[in-house]
Amino acid sequence: MYELKIIREKREGYGARKQFRSSQDIYDTFREHFERSDREAFLVVLLDAKNKLLGFHVVSVGSLTSSLIHPREVFKIAILSNAAAVILVHNHPSGDPQPSAEDLSITTRLCQTGEVIGIKVLDHVIMGEGRYVSFVDDGFMDRSYASPVQERGAV
Repeated sequence: MYELKIIREKREGYGARKQFRSSQDIYDTFREHFERSDREAFLVVLLDAKNKLLGFHVVSVGSLTSSLIHPREVFKIAILSNAAAVILVHNHPSGDPQPSAEDLSITTRLCQTGEVIGIKVLDHVIMGEGRYVSFVDDGFMDRSYASPVQERGAV
């Protein structure tokens, strides 16, 4: 129950039921959370059926170059929050938001897990210094199915 309390507090801080329509909306909303971070952090943004914000949860805070992510930790809070969909967000403290092989691999795994349990992964946004990469916008995920595009190197 502690994690749900955190989500309610965060939702109030970001406005009542903000609706996300693009990766730019995600970047604009969460940029400040990552601006001065010297470690990689991974968030899951929890959305209702109309892509309105239910809350967000910090899944992991790692080192300068990585953070440990497991589908169980990502989807636990999504299930408890009755989320219909999630957006994955993390940063690269190096400033370069280009996805690594590990980013592609974990995104594939999370999309597969979401498909099995019925919670859509809508996008994965990686933030760098003053810019970001959206897996959907940049062709790393198929927009219609929100699944990884295999020919781009996803496992």
